[in-house]
Amino acid sequence: MTDDLKRKKAIYVSKGKTFPSPVNKSALLQLKKRKKYEVNEYFEGIINNDRNLLSRAITLIESSLPDHFQSARDIVERCLPYSGNSVRIGITGIPGVGKSSFIEALGTKLISEGHKIAVLAIDPSSEKSKGSIMGDKTRMENLSGLPDAYIRPSPSAGTLGGVARKTRETIILCEAAGFDIIIVETVGVGQSETAVHSMVDFFLLLMLAGAGDELQGIKRGIMEMADLVAITKADGANSKKAELAGSQYTSALQLLPPTESGWIPKVTICSSTRNTGIDQIWDSIKSYRNFTTGNGYFTRKRSEQSLYWMYETIEHNLKESFFHDPDVRNLLSQYKQKVLNGNTSSFAAAKALLEKYFAKYPD
Repeated sequence: MTDDLKRKKAIYVSKGKTFPSPVNKSALLQLKKRKKYEVNEYFEGIINNDRNLLSRAITLIESSLPDHFQSARDIVERCLPYSGNSVRIGITGIPGVGKSSFIEALGTKLISEGHKIAVLAIDPSSEKSKGSIMGDKTRMENLSGLPDAYIRPSPSAGTLGGVARKTRETIILCEAAGFDIIIVETVGVGQSETAVHSMVDFFLLLMLAGAGDELQGIKRGIMEMADLVAITKADGANSKKAELAGSQYTSALQLLPPTESGWIPKVTICSSTRNTGIDQIWDSIKSYRNFTTGNGYFTRKRSEQSLYWMYETIEHNLKESFFHDPDVRNLLSQYKQKVLNGNTSSFAAAKALLEKYFAKYPD
């Protein structure tokens, strides 16, 4: 059979053959019929731990639709007095370090001790399509099946440090729902992990031994933010490598300046598969909270974080308002072309656009 004939047969479709529509009309109809809840209904559902309403409220918060902004803000404001009674833990590490396995091991342990765990897992998103893999519930299959665990994967959509823009508000909702341990899992080590550090109480850096130079690629800023460094997969033949890596990190931490909290970061090793070292890590987190609560740093840090996110929100909303302004959008393409053609400078173009925007808001 010739190649041309093979190709023709491969794309041949019998006449009269019908195929189902790619659109699930039943699901689309259900979506249209979906009940719209009032802010008070969302609030009552959240504080009564209704997972469906909690998830839908978080979806409202993550939405970029202007119609959802007011409802999302009102829900957060209603939940705010019921929040703050949790330990917020940020977990980051290089790809392949086993963040999901570690979180499952830690979360399962904490639930067995009577805690309620919310995991806000920030998935990698495409810069072009803004799509997200959303695989954390699959990777944490055992944990996600426990009634006192709630796992919420959210696309990072290219935001700072791989953290979803609305994660801080999501934390407030989860705390109001009664979760006393909030874990924020990030995409991985990057130069903007400050975003994670600015919304959690305890920052845990997971590292992998036996992957070449243990300190290579780890920026000093990340190490300075870490309250604890844990070497994962310390089992089998990798145990000795993990111990060696632990010694290297311990030496590196000693070269860093004292922390603002007064806490001295440590290094430990663990294995999620063998469930070793998990107890020690939780003990360190509890010791950190007791230490920083005692010297007042815990409360002071949370207050500073609230102010930080106030300013971040102002900057974000101003940027959104500016670029969605009809006059600015009409002029933007013109000034863009002028800059590209060398007819005006970047600074002059920016000044002209800003003046056009602020002309609508005279003193």
